[in-house]
Amino acid sequence: MDRHTATAQPSDTRAAVWRGGDAVAVEPVAVPVLGPGDALVRVRLATVCGSDRHTVSGRRRQPCPSILGHETVGEIVALGPGEASAVDGQPLRLGQRVIWSVTLPCGSCDRCAAGFSAKCRTVRKAGHEALGSSWSLSGGYAEHVLLPHGLPVAVVDDELPDTVAAPAACATATVMAVIERAGALTGRRVVVVGAGMLGLAAAAAAAWAGASTVTSIDHHPARRELARRLGATDARPTVLEAGTCDVLLEFSGSSAALQDGLAALDVQGAAVLAGSVAPDAAVALDPEAVVRRQLSILGVHNYEPRHLGAALRFLGETHEKLPWSDLVAAPVPLDEIGRLLTEPAGPMPRYSITPG
Repeated sequence: MDRHTATAQPSDTRAAVWRGGDAVAVEPVAVPVLGPGDALVRVRLATVCGSDRHTVSGRRRQPCPSILGHETVGEIVALGPGEASAVDGQPLRLGQRVIWSVTLPCGSCDRCAAGFSAKCRTVRKAGHEALGSSWSLSGGYAEHVLLPHGLPVAVVDDELPDTVAAPAACATATVMAVIERAGALTGRRVVVVGAGMLGLAAAAAAAWAGASTVTSIDHHPARRELARRLGATDARPTVLEAGTCDVLLEFSGSSAALQDGLAALDVQGAAVLAGSVAPDAAVALDPEAVVRRQLSILGVHNYEPRHLGAALRFLGETHEKLPWSDLVAAPVPLDEIGRLLTEPAGPMPRYSITPG
């Protein structure tokens, strides 16, 4: 049977369905018939992003009930009729190991046409769609995920472990967008606020991009040590201890840390904010300081298809040099995802599940 013909596929699958609050239970969910360009993947590993914890705790709104999870690596087990290609143009085939974008854009609105598909006017998002919607099987906390036609997909090289590939679908790809937005980092002093998964990846990426210094900010000593292992030249508990910088990369979501970071920017400094995805206090902005120091303040939310490929290339270049696998805890069964989402966060940057 060739790649243009859908293989036999299950009629249903097991998925962890979030039904509000801390109610998460594994249930059977129907697998829809694949349409042209669709793919069905068997989940190999899914990592737990902090934003899903925010959803369950009530800090972030999302359709309910739904299947959460958007950092996932899977194997293609069925393909719908017609052609389907990865972001690099290679055709999708049965048996390929893939990751996919958080965002599914329409491809035709003004924002998509302008290259801002992450902010498509009718964007749908992996792990964010209602259970009763046309993309009910969108989340990675399941045995199978449907990849609709038009969803950016990237093929994972054989040498990249699942534990390294899965976070690329959100954390690493978002960092690639942040680094691009920050501009050339060669010779610049970079401060990275927050040493969660995104902040750690950003410290590594900034060092890889040629920053003269990279200072990681986090109040957890173990996270600061991880940042050093990933290439940070220094790590401090607070922004105030970091000194003046040229580039501020903010992943903590803390308004207080951002306030201190903006004050630390030197002339022609740039701040790129990506961590403020849940409500926090307002930040005071001195417009005179922005003008006289010629500052740039930028925001990044999600990423474009090119950043998905860039994330895998960056990880491919660095996975033997940097301890990426040490950032992800050993996987637990799918049935334990409710515990991972509702218990207090542990010391690891990422926890993971494997449905098999």
